[in-house]
Amino acid sequence: MAGKESEYIYLDHNATTPVAPEAADVMRPFLEGTFGNPSSAYFLGREAKETVEGARVEVASLLGCTPEEIVFTSGGTESNNMAIKGLVDWKNPSACHMITTSVEHPAILNPAIFLMELGVQVTVLAVDGLGRIDPGAVEKAIRPETRLISVMLANNETGTLQPIEAISRIARDHGVVFHTDAAQAVGKTGVKARELGVDLLSIAGHKLYGPKGIGALYIRKGVEIAPLIHGAAQEGGRRAGTENMILGTGLGAACRVAGERLERDMRNNREMRDRLQDLLFQGIDDLVLNGDPERRLPNTLNVSVPGLEGAKILEGIPNVLASTGAACHDRAVRLSHVLSAMGVSDRIGMGTLRFSTGRENTMDQVETAAQYVIEQVASMRR
Repeated sequence: MAGKESEYIYLDHNATTPVAPEAADVMRPFLEGTFGNPSSAYFLGREAKETVEGARVEVASLLGCTPEEIVFTSGGTESNNMAIKGLVDWKNPSACHMITTSVEHPAILNPAIFLMELGVQVTVLAVDGLGRIDPGAVEKAIRPETRLISVMLANNETGTLQPIEAISRIARDHGVVFHTDAAQAVGKTGVKARELGVDLLSIAGHKLYGPKGIGALYIRKGVEIAPLIHGAAQEGGRRAGTENMILGTGLGAACRVAGERLERDMRNNREMRDRLQDLLFQGIDDLVLNGDPERRLPNTLNVSVPGLEGAKILEGIPNVLASTGAACHDRAVRLSHVLSAMGVSDRIGMGTLRFSTGRENTMDQVETAAQYVIEQVASMRR
């Protein structure tokens, strides 16, 4: 075992991020005394309402949209479900058609499967060996009954960025609503909803140094979708339920900090990611890079060691916290659906390691982690 678990190196920021101190600070008062309901007319309610709306402004500022276009949700998964299910004609679901891709997060693919079982037509488009979708394939898949196109901005496993601007132009030309799951991209790279040209955009707080259990859905002005949660008239009637002031303020602060630090964070993450990549390729024969080598998140590195199991590599270096390219389903370890969709073989894919750097990482940590991985692989190959 290399080092102690108390001395861990966290390189899994695509899984989740620690809460930023600024976010923790703004949430604390709501745990210690400030408790008004934003829907109440007296001063406690007005104060609470101002707090919620202030957080909405901060989220909107990061995404380059108006506060009225932001709906708070419980996270990226709810935002995705709201976007997908909100455009279905529930009186005649078989008359609706949706287009998505084979490398989406389960928060897109599983709702799509649910809709298919109810009669909605769903087209799942293939990707190339880099995990990229062809905008031309999206256009060819559009039908008169197509209601929604949903393509993720950045893949959570490989970091590959999709050609969202090109697809948005196609969707607009055909009058189809376009949604992007940007949960993995916001805070790690520049994301402006208007510049992307999308109609709907999902974010998750815990992916950008905010708290878990909070997210948001950007809904472009003029786009109408049915509520996922029915009840009172919160969030402009688009998402019922008393607003979560605690987590909402945390998300707002996290978005503000993300905007202030974006260029610095992108530069630092890219430098650490590239250093890690260089060291691993120098020290491990036959190493394979998965995903687009250029158009990817600046913090993400996905590599495979052919013939070995990624989980076994990480077991030997428990103080390096990273992810693998396989998942356990029904007690069986299988290649991830993303790598499978990219055509990665089991021999290569099962040896996959995903590293994702973050704010608290240092170059020394990255170099130390690389050495641990190189030594572990050498030991296993011997």
